[in-house]
Amino acid sequence: MDSSVALLIQTLSTFVNIYVVLLIIRILLSWFPNINWYDPPFSILSQLTDPYLNIFRSFIPPLGGIDFSAILAIFLLQFVAQLLGSLRASAMYMY
Repeated sequence: MDSSVALLIQTLSTFVNIYVVLLIIRILLSWFPNINWYDPPFSILSQLTDPYLNIFRSFIPPLGGIDFSAILAIFLLQFVAQLLGSLRASAMYMY
């Protein structure tokens, strides 16, 4: 039981870290206006990240052409990653 919980927490933590990297790539690519978001490599990235970013865009609209919602989205994921890291550490010591 202990190894399955630790494996689940480790998997979730890895997923969150990979998703943060995908968000950062998406944000950096948004600085280039000539990118066609309907082309295959960019459309996949957009389909993976935009639903999560749209949650925060509904609360914080772009101000002066700058999308601050992405900062909040990344902060929340970093908080979740820290929480998962502390859960993983406590799960390892519990069993």
